[in-house]
Amino acid sequence: MSALICGSLAYDTIMVFPDQFKNHILPDKVHILNVSFLVPRMRREYGGCAGNIAYNLKLIGGDPIPMATVGQDFAPYQAHFEKCGIRLDQVRAIEDMFTPQAFITTDLDNNQITAFHPGAMSRSHDNHVRDVEGVTFGIVAPDGRDGMIQNAQEFHDCGIPFIFDPGQAMPLFNGDEFRNFIELADYVVVNDYESNLLQERTGWDEKTIASKVRAYITTRGPRGSQIHVDGQCHEVPPARERDIVDPTGCGDAFRAGLILGLMRGYDLPTCGRMGSLMGALKVGHPGTQNQRFTYDEFAAEFHDQFGHAL
Repeated sequence: MSALICGSLAYDTIMVFPDQFKNHILPDKVHILNVSFLVPRMRREYGGCAGNIAYNLKLIGGDPIPMATVGQDFAPYQAHFEKCGIRLDQVRAIEDMFTPQAFITTDLDNNQITAFHPGAMSRSHDNHVRDVEGVTFGIVAPDGRDGMIQNAQEFHDCGIPFIFDPGQAMPLFNGDEFRNFIELADYVVVNDYESNLLQERTGWDEKTIASKVRAYITTRGPRGSQIHVDGQCHEVPPARERDIVDPTGCGDAFRAGLILGLMRGYDLPTCGRMGSLMGALKVGHPGTQNQRFTYDEFAAEFHDQFGHAL
């Protein structure tokens, strides 16, 4: 029971500017902006939606197969995933390109200036869902535009149930394209802001979107999530965090818990709670792939928080 995780593998370079941007930017001179920030603190994290989902799914006993295109600089990420026991046979290296990467500078007010280089992600359509054997579930997460369109169609044509998760790729598609994604998908997962944008782009309300898929799931951060299915809305409570360190990647962790629950045939409210707990466990660690726990520890925490066993 393998899950094909289609999306990006990326490096996140995170720098901290020990001051406030506003003290170094003159509002009346932005038309000739030329500034430099000294960033004594810097760290490099493994990221990308496919990478984060696959990492979290592996933690809790799933068998993720990330499918992505990467560049000539992928070796450290490759070693990291090999150490985690995550398959890389569907990761294609494009030797004359770089792995996607984000350069993020944060100031003391938590304002951020980010530059994102898509690199090899633009070649994601070189991979094909139809060529992968042994897959019983999938997700189309943010990736190159052509790759997302192709992957959704091939999941549908192969009869493999999948989640459509537009995320940061929302600006890439118009209303007709979003409607087509929804018609092809079995599940749609978005956050509350993306839900509003999706409804605006498609002209479909929550009930209409939910009627076209098995479930329409909206995450709402500390307010838990909502699962729209069969004309009903299930309110899924948030899990309790032990610590709040870094919310980055919580949405990807949620999707990993959700995927495992769906693949194991749990009811949707239980799947939603599994996602909530994964997000709560991730938020206590910096970066997106630094949390460590076993499935048994996850199941024990689930029982403690929600009162029943998995």
